[in-house]
Amino acid sequence: MLKQRCHAPLSLLPIALALLLAGCGGNSNSSSPTVPTSVVSTFTTPAAPAGVGYADTAPVQDQAAILPFVDYAYTNQRGDARYATKDTNAGVRVLDGFLALWTPSTLLVDAGVTAPASGSFPAVVASTWTGIPGDATDGTIVNSAVLNANVQYVINATTNRTADQATAAYLDDRRQKGYSVTDGMGPLTSAWRTAAQQTTSITSVPADATTVLYNDSGNNIGVGSASNATFGTAVDLISSVGNNASTEPAKRFYKYARPWRWSNSVVVVPALVPAESSTPSTDGGFPSGHSAEAGRDAFAMAYLVPERYQEMVSRALELGENRILAGMHSPLDVIGGRIQATALVAANLQAATAATRQAAYAQAHTALMSAAGVTTAADFYNYAHSATSATDRFADHATNKANYLRRLTFGFAPIADVTKTAQVPKDAEILLETRLPYLSADQRRVVLKTTALPSGYPVLDDAEGWGRLNLFAAADGYGAFNGDVSISMDASQGGFNALDRWQNDISGKGKLSLSGTGTLHLTGNNSYSGGTEIDAGTLQADSTTAFGSGDVYVAAGTAVCNATSAVQVANYTQLAAGTLQLNLGTNAQGQLKASGTVSLVGGTLNVKFASGFKPAVGSTLTLLGAGKLQGTFSTINVDGFKFTPIYSATGLQIHIDG
Repeated sequence: MLKQRCHAPLSLLPIALALLLAGCGGNSNSSSPTVPTSVVSTFTTPAAPAGVGYADTAPVQDQAAILPFVDYAYTNQRGDARYATKDTNAGVRVLDGFLALWTPSTLLVDAGVTAPASGSFPAVVASTWTGIPGDATDGTIVNSAVLNANVQYVINATTNRTADQATAAYLDDRRQKGYSVTDGMGPLTSAWRTAAQQTTSITSVPADATTVLYNDSGNNIGVGSASNATFGTAVDLISSVGNNASTEPAKRFYKYARPWRWSNSVVVVPALVPAESSTPSTDGGFPSGHSAEAGRDAFAMAYLVPERYQEMVSRALELGENRILAGMHSPLDVIGGRIQATALVAANLQAATAATRQAAYAQAHTALMSAAGVTTAADFYNYAHSATSATDRFADHATNKANYLRRLTFGFAPIADVTKTAQVPKDAEILLETRLPYLSADQRRVVLKTTALPSGYPVLDDAEGWGRLNLFAAADGYGAFNGDVSISMDASQGGFNALDRWQNDISGKGKLSLSGTGTLHLTGNNSYSGGTEIDAGTLQADSTTAFGSGDVYVAAGTAVCNATSAVQVANYTQLAAGTLQLNLGTNAQGQLKASGTVSLVGGTLNVKFASGFKPAVGSTLTLLGAGKLQGTFSTINVDGFKFTPIYSATGLQIHIDG
């Protein structure tokens, strides 16, 4: 029989000798392993997966042909003849997909607007648009099916809304948007509002709602750095994303009425009837100003507290939907507000210096961690997600994901080519700067490209690509490896640099390589085929297909199998410096199963047990299954038990001795 432990450094020995000794694998709790002659002891170590040999890219489009919003955000003005057209006003241009549905009566920012001539730009004369659908001054319907569906959606939503929905719609209408959206912070809401010194005067629906217009006298996003030393820098950054951010230029260009003017069947929340404007010629519906402002504030807050990134972007889109439930806006209005908000946040974050952004991020974390009573990034993340759905309506990831996706399109079917590759606007990657800090700017651009919506949906196909961005999905990592992806995580930097989770279903022909000291969890139904290589750090499979359909190669670092059933791979190779950890439970939980060959050139196997699972003494547990097993581990550790390893030509088991 072979001895319990060997001390020879296998990486320094020829393969044949190494494998003769490898049967001594085990720790002080193990008995002598059973290694039959059918387990191949001499073999050529497989090479690491080759991948496709290149990285995916998402280059900025020709900036002469497609003017970047971030460079021209300052043109989003009204009352200036220089910026009165789609071609000269970035805030109008980013929404020009609406022109495939509706042609306004004039193609100028001129609803209730005049402006003197400026240089070569002629004076702007106020349009004759009355704001009343169907009259002689109105625009022209281009796509009646979509626009009819747009209004019908509001009719259905407002005639079927619940009392709770009506209350939420009222509060999100009358309260200032910065205050409203902070409840997306969940367990951090109170701490955020206290630190920011946010206030509101809107706490309920007024009893005399049919005659009283109840406006918020609070302070919206809070108090800035001039009077708030501990949180004002964070508030200042949120305030800055409102630069050049008015939706009025676009409203006064597109001249598209609110839904309750299109149909008497739209039921405005009764408490909001006094808020209906009596001047329709300056009260366009597209885009929604409330939706845009909520998006700007919530996206900026998500940047500052990425631990609540998906919850905050979800809250922004929820407020947009509440504008529909209120009867004040249509789905297309809300979509337009979201698009413009996304572009403006990117533009204004980019306009701030890196030092300014970092100072705001650091201040937010210092204040909120102190309020939460935690000192580490990991504890802060856990605290931020410590509430249940009973007190945090954004606690469930799957629910948030489904709602977010629904609110991106509100059920509209594509009306154009659905096969166009997604474009990523210039500087859009800054929106993920704190959420995916271990990726390069180029990699974050690829994440945005691979998680974007398909083309063809109404309004969303702007030339730059703002409309198709899906920030919720992007916060879950890559959607596809269309090239090889190499990441390095530095756990010493804390936060997402130390631990992150990619929850998308990752497709593509590329390869994933991990190095550094951090831990990355893969949780999706992944099908990427280029293989997986671990050179350092920890890569954890939380689903059976987490490692895709290719080979897994553990040169060093740790691969963890933590799925509820066996983790599936093609071929698995582990070198002497590598570690495999299996978190075993019932029904093959935590096992590794290869359809091809498992090649073990030594290395370590750690066997742990899922909560609630305790193997019986005398039982035999399956660890690995393979079409073929060659080699053995140098060391096997089993938490809390003495055991005997049992190798076979197609796998590895352990007998629990005591």
